[in-house]
Amino acid sequence: MAIAANKLELLQIADAVAREKSIDRQIVLASMEDALQKAARSRYGQETEVRAEINPKTGEVRFSRLLLVVDEIENDAIHITVADARKKNPAARVGDWIAETLPPFDFGRIAAQSAKQVIVQKVREAERDRQYEEFKDRMGEIVNGSVKRVEYGNVVLDLGRGEAIIRRDEMIPRENFRPGDRVRAYVYDVRREQRGPQIFLSRTHPQFMAKLFMQEVPEIYDGVIEVKSVARDPGSRAKIGVISRDSSIDPVGACVGMRGSRVQAVVNELQGEKIDIIPWSADAATFIVNALQPAEVVKVVLDEDSSRIEVVVPDDQLSLAIGRRGQNVRLASQLTGWDIDILTEAEESGRRQKEFVARTQVFMQALDVDEVVGQLLASEGFRSVEEVAFVNPSEIASIEGFDEDTAVEIQTRAKDHLARIEQELDDKRRNLGVADELKEIDGITGQLLVKLGENEVRTVEDLAGCATDDLVGWSERKNAETIRTPGYFEGLEISREDAEAMIMAARVKAGWIEAPAPQSQDAGVDAGAAQG
Repeated sequence: MAIAANKLELLQIADAVAREKSIDRQIVLASMEDALQKAARSRYGQETEVRAEINPKTGEVRFSRLLLVVDEIENDAIHITVADARKKNPAARVGDWIAETLPPFDFGRIAAQSAKQVIVQKVREAERDRQYEEFKDRMGEIVNGSVKRVEYGNVVLDLGRGEAIIRRDEMIPRENFRPGDRVRAYVYDVRREQRGPQIFLSRTHPQFMAKLFMQEVPEIYDGVIEVKSVARDPGSRAKIGVISRDSSIDPVGACVGMRGSRVQAVVNELQGEKIDIIPWSADAATFIVNALQPAEVVKVVLDEDSSRIEVVVPDDQLSLAIGRRGQNVRLASQLTGWDIDILTEAEESGRRQKEFVARTQVFMQALDVDEVVGQLLASEGFRSVEEVAFVNPSEIASIEGFDEDTAVEIQTRAKDHLARIEQELDDKRRNLGVADELKEIDGITGQLLVKLGENEVRTVEDLAGCATDDLVGWSERKNAETIRTPGYFEGLEISREDAEAMIMAARVKAGWIEAPAPQSQDAGVDAGAAQG
């Protein structure tokens, strides 16, 4: 059978639209069928169930009306009796649908216009879905595009199969683009919105630099060298931590390239941003020392609980370690994830001396000893009266000038001092109205009970309703700075694990939850044997 010209045209239009919008041909044909159905309803009545089918090979259009088989007709536009239905299909029963072929008809101007709007809308929706599905899988990649227009400092790029935007705050400072310029940027977000998919690009994102190195350094692309972390001050300076999985390949040298060719290509793309390439290390102290290059580091002291580190540098290296406007230490902090405090050797020595004097005074007052004895205890590394009270007496006796009787006397005084303090704390706890039963929870001392009472935690139920952050506080990073929110136990060196254990014990004691069943060692051995 020969295909009529208008039918052939229908298929040609569908093919052309599918190619132009980069969508599936079947979607275009389905949108045409929806449009024809809408036009047919305007002819036969809106309540009529009309179906239009386009033969994808011949372009022939067939219309049919669906009728519901019922016992009693209420609306003859959509219902058909069982008797009439069985004339068309002997097996028809109530609840079935019967298709009745409709004759072709000429579209009026209004119906044609309405059909056109349906097709345009459906094709636009399909195009938006295609764009979203394509670009949501490209998040984290670098894309190339040409500048289409600049609006209020925001740059709109033509990516060929979609538009994307680089907002003003995602561009490198002092960077200007004109229509037609070619731009590379990092896809950091793709959102499905009412007006279509929105593709957001960035040239200041830390991962933009990491991806640029991946393009320039084959070893990173192949996975031999891994970029562990990146910190940037866009347009000014950056630090990147790299590690090699192959001991024979130097990660820093590979990223620099012959005569600096590889790193220079990245620098040129980032408008001259200076880049420090840092060898990454699993040891936090080593990595932080590397990250503070080019400054030399004499000593580091880590506080893992609060992710803080003190770095001691020579007096003449302080300005180099901090950098202009604090840039070097700020980038090192971002790169490593640690808060870094920088001290000179003179400052550190002065602080040590101050701490030594303070501990000596504590021992003199608490133990009722003279300055020489207090200094001897402090110089031997004792940091608190508790350590003196509960350490093995032989350690105190081994101090030059002390004997066993002196050690026993010092420990007796230390324990008496602690008992007096504990009694004072217990009196204060009672005055604050803190219940006695809280003392039965493991790990809770008199000092902690007073802190709880001062924060209106007075019963087991009150403690059970606390969160771990309430007790030990929390830290969050905002604008490359760490903001610390103190907890009830701030300054008392209580770990998150200990605080969580106290809260769980309170919940068990309050009857909120059941105590976890103790796991015997034999059971653990049996389980391991069963797995084996």
